Amino acid sequence: MTHTLDPLSSEVNVPLRDVVGNRELALEVVRETLRPGALDLPVRWAHVSELQDPVPYLVGGELILTAGVNLPERIDRYVRGLRDAGVTALGFGLTPSVHETLPEPLRRACARHGLPLLVVPARTPFLAVNRAVSVALTEAAQREQRRITAARETLTRAAGGGLGELTSSLAARLGSWVARVGEGDALASAHDAPAPLPPQVRELMATVRAGSGIRSATTEVGDSFVVVQPVYPQATASHLLVVGRTRRFDGADRAILAVGAALLGLVGRAGSDAAELGTAATGLLLGRTSPRGVARTLVGAEVVRLVAGTAYRRGPGEVAQRPDWLRARLDTPLVSVRPGPSFVAIAGSSPSPAVLEELRSAGWLTAVGSPAPADRLSEPELELLLARARALGRPVVASASDFDALLAPDASRGFAEKALEPLVALDEAGDRELVRTLRTWLAHHGGWEPTAAELGVHRNSVRHRIAQVEKALDVDLADPDVRMRLWFALRWVPSSP
Repeated sequence: MTHTLDPLSSEVNVPLRDVVGNRELALEVVRETLRPGALDLPVRWAHVSELQDPVPYLVGGELILTAGVNLPERIDRYVRGLRDAGVTALGFGLTPSVHETLPEPLRRACARHGLPLLVVPARTPFLAVNRAVSVALTEAAQREQRRITAARETLTRAAGGGLGELTSSLAARLGSWVARVGEGDALASAHDAPAPLPPQVRELMATVRAGSGIRSATTEVGDSFVVVQPVYPQATASHLLVVGRTRRFDGADRAILAVGAALLGLVGRAGSDAAELGTAATGLLLGRTSPRGVARTLVGAEVVRLVAGTAYRRGPGEVAQRPDWLRARLDTPLVSVRPGPSFVAIAGSSPSPAVLEELRSAGWLTAVGSPAPADRLSEPELELLLARARALGRPVVASASDFDALLAPDASRGFAEKALEPLVALDEAGDRELVRTLRTWLAHHGGWEPTAAELGVHRNSVRHRIAQVEKALDVDLADPDVRMRLWFALRWVPSSP
C-alpha cells in the first residue's frame, strides 16, 4: 500500500486509447509492450525528442515521439529511464532515411519494461500526432468543465436538503462511497461507506491530519482508490472527506470533490451551530444549564469576552452586516446585529489583530472587553471601550489589569453607582444624555469638537452638558484625578444610559 499526498489538481489528460484509436493517425500498437490497463494511462501532451537521455526534461504523462536519429546503443537503459520518468508511451516514427522498420532491440526492451510502444507510419508526420493530442486535450477540457459546472449546480441544490442529501448527491456524482469524518473519527454523514473504515484508510486520515494546508492524499485499498482531504472552509483537518471507488480519480473528479468539501463544510457547520444553539437555549430556558455551561457549549469556554462594533466612516456594507459574516470572522454563533448599525458578540477569545483590522476595513470599529465569566459580563465597560475606539479611530482591546483584580466586584460597583447617581437621576428625569456625554467627552480627552461630532450636537451643547455634570457631581473636570475616578466609575457601573 502506498500513500500519495498531492494538491487538488485539475490537470486535463486523455487516455492513451483515445490517441491510438484516432484512425487518421494510423498508429500501430505493439501489443506485447502493453501491460494491463496501459491503454487507460493518461496522456498529458505529445513531445518530440531525439535526445539520447530526455529524462531530465520530463515531468510524466508524455507521449514521446522519436525517429531514432540518436537512438542510444544501450536501448534497455533508455527505455527503463523513460518508464521510470512516468512516460505514458513511446511513439517510434518510421523514416526511410533513418529506420524503415521498427528496431527489434527497442521492441524487446519496451516489452521487457512494460513501456507501451506505438509505431508511427511514414505517412503520418509527428506534427499531426501533436495536433491530434492537442485537439483531444481541448475537447476533454471542455467536457470536464461542463461536467464540473453541472455537478456544482446539482450539489448546490442538494445542500439545501441538509448534510445527508448533499453526501448522497456527491456520491452519485462521483460514482463512489462517501464519508464525512469528524473529530475522533466519528462519522458525521456517509453514503455506502464501509463501517468501520478500513485500517489503511484510518492511516491515510492520520497522515492528512499530521500535515498542513489544504491538500489531498490518495491510497489503494484492495481494488479501490481512496482519497482523503480536509473539509473546508475550516481547512483544519479536524473534519475530513473520504471517498472511494474502483476507478482512479481524474482532474474533474477532484474539482467536484473540492466543491463537495466546501459545501459539506458550510452545511455541516450551519447544522452543528443550529443544533448546539437549540440545545443551549432549551437548557437555559428550563433552568438546566447555567450561562457558563451555555458559553462552554457554544464558544468552548466559560470565561468569554464581549465584542462590540459600531459603524466606521461609511459603515459596513450589506454583506458585512450579516450575522453569518460576523460569525465566521469572530468564530462564535453568539452575534446580535442592531440598527445603527452596531453589533455585540460573545466570543471564546479575543479576535486577532488581523481580524479586527479586517472588520475596520469592512466598516466596523470594534471594542473587545476584558475576559469575564459568562454570568458576569459587563456592557458598561464595553460602551466605555467603544467610546475610546471612536475617539482613537482604531480597535480597542481591554486587558485584564492588575488594578481591576485588586478590587472586589461589589466594591467597584458600589463606588460607580454612588459616583454617577446624580447624573443617572437627571437623565431619567429628562432626556439630557449626561452620562453618555461624559463618557464620550472623556474618551476624546475633553475635546469639544470631536465630542460634538460624535454626539451629533453643537459644541456649545456639549459645553452646557459638561457644566451640568460638574454642577451635579460638584467636581472640577479640569482635575485629572477627577477624570480618572469618573472614567473608572463609567466602566464599573452596572447599567447606564
